[in-house]
Amino acid sequence: MSSISADCCESHTARGLTRRALLLGSATFAAWAYLPKFVRAKDGRDPRFVTIILRGALDGLATVAPVGDPDYAGLHGSIALSLDGAHAATALDSFFALHPSMPEFSRMYKDKKAAVVHAVATPYRERSHFDGQDVLESGFGGPGRVQSGWLNRALEALPRGERVMSGLAVGPTTPLVLRGAAPTVGWAPPYIPQAADDTAMRLVNLYNHRDPALAAALSQGLQIDKIAARDDSMKPKSGMNGAAGMRLAAKGAARLMAADDGPRIAALAFDGWDTHANEGGPVGRLAQLLSGLDGALGEFESGLGERWRDTVIVVATEFGRTARINGTEGTDHGTGTVALLAGGAVNGGRVISDWPGLKAASLYEGRDLKPTTDLRGVIKGVLRDHLGLGDRVLADAVFPDSGAVRGVQGLVV
Repeated sequence: MSSISADCCESHTARGLTRRALLLGSATFAAWAYLPKFVRAKDGRDPRFVTIILRGALDGLATVAPVGDPDYAGLHGSIALSLDGAHAATALDSFFALHPSMPEFSRMYKDKKAAVVHAVATPYRERSHFDGQDVLESGFGGPGRVQSGWLNRALEALPRGERVMSGLAVGPTTPLVLRGAAPTVGWAPPYIPQAADDTAMRLVNLYNHRDPALAAALSQGLQIDKIAARDDSMKPKSGMNGAAGMRLAAKGAARLMAADDGPRIAALAFDGWDTHANEGGPVGRLAQLLSGLDGALGEFESGLGERWRDTVIVVATEFGRTARINGTEGTDHGTGTVALLAGGAVNGGRVISDWPGLKAASLYEGRDLKPTTDLRGVIKGVLRDHLGLGDRVLADAVFPDSGAVRGVQGLVV
């Protein structure tokens, strides 16, 4: 039988959210921030940075499978990926293989514009979604420390320029990763449904001036979410949070970021990655989610145009999932997972990992992929080499109390 923990059923109502709030909370949301143009003017680059948060805990062993590990197939059982068969995984090297639902990422990887960091995790070692997401987005070593995010603090550390630093948030809340002292246009708690609707419509109006077709599609997606909020029988993935919604959110962000006067930084969050049951292997629920993520990466590449060469996208999740499948053909809350990097400025074509192995004695607490790389080090390396932030400010302000965590070298060309 499944070993589903109580974490997956954590009470939203206990935190002051209604059923309507929960359904609206499932929608894709994004935030954008403006950066001064001259941040990297000295080398002729005008960098873009995107972080995509996958909420619910991504199964890293199913996304980038260690097919060369002799213990992998037995642990992941019926949902394990294979290099053979009708839905074969794509070999990345002699040890790791990519889920077949990610052809765009595979192409970027072959072009050395995408990379994988495996056996990665935040410093959080429990298995609560709420606390794990808090640590992931706040950048602190534990939950409940602050109400600001690491990306917002990174923005505050950049040189101020001619462009006002501000953000536009779409959805029920501004993602914590971009929340803080810098001015934000949009909606923030307490939960007021109409305010969230008004914020979303601001984005529709903004798109209307630049891309009427995209505005119409976004408006339709938002209407689906509003219907879902009135009908408890509809699943959270029905509206903007499904595969099509991920692509649409990325398309909108890319269009804005491609403009000379557009934002340089974006933060997107996609819900629904909690695969306790019926996760599926090369096909199924996780495959559909990964297809949406893959499509979103493709939309960024095509939408950013020539800006893609100066772009880095970091995809992260709050923690991984168990190495062994459970009795309902899914995986429970785990620890180690993957981080994905994509973009024209990525030094790609590599799986970066100090692989711990999947033998019983090597698993974290006897059940999870043991993390060997701190996610903060990955993000530090990108922020330092792509946006020019110094090691001191990264350790003291962006990721406080992380002085012992060094930024990973060589992630950016």
